Amino acid sequence: MTQASTFKTPWGWVTITASEKGLTSIDLSPSARVSESGPVGDDPAGAIVEEAKRQLLAYLDGARREFSLPVDWSAGTTFQRNVWRAITKIPYGRLRSYQWVAVRVGGKQYARAVGMALGANPVPIVVPCHRIVAHDGSLGGFSCGLPLKRRLLKLEGTLDQLLS
Repeated sequence: MTQASTFKTPWGWVTITASEKGLTSIDLSPSARVSESGPVGDDPAGAIVEEAKRQLLAYLDGARREFSLPVDWSAGTTFQRNVWRAITKIPYGRLRSYQWVAVRVGGKQYARAVGMALGANPVPIVVPCHRIVAHDGSLGGFSCGLPLKRRLLKLEGTLDQLLS
C-alpha cells in the first residue's frame, strides 16, 4: 500500500509518496498541488511520508543537511538505481559532474546515460541530483527546472562555484 501527502512549503507545493519500503516519489513541480492532505495514517508508508515531510521542510529551511529516510528503489532500471545510489553519497554543499558519476557506475562513456537516469530520479532532493553539474562547470539540467536547481544550489552554498 502507498500513502501520499501534498503540502505547501515556503518553496511551493510538494507531493510525497511512499510505500512500506520507502519513498517512491517527491513531486516538486508547480502542478504538484492537488489538495492539502492531512495525516496519512498509522501504517509504515504513512509514517515514512510524515517523516519525509518533516525532514524536507527542515532542509528547505536550511536546518537540515542530510536525510535519513528509506527509499523504495524498485522503480527504474538497474543502471538508474546504481546512479541514484551513487549520488546519495555526495555530501551537502558539494558538486559532482555527470562524468564523475559515470565513472562510478561503469565508465566515463556513460555520462549521457547518467543524465538520463538523473532525469528519471523519482525522489529529487533526497536523492540529490541537483548536485550534479556539467564537467565544464555549467549548470547542466534538472527535472524540476533550472530555477529550482539554482535555488537548491544557493541554499547549499554551491551556486557561486558554477560558471555563469
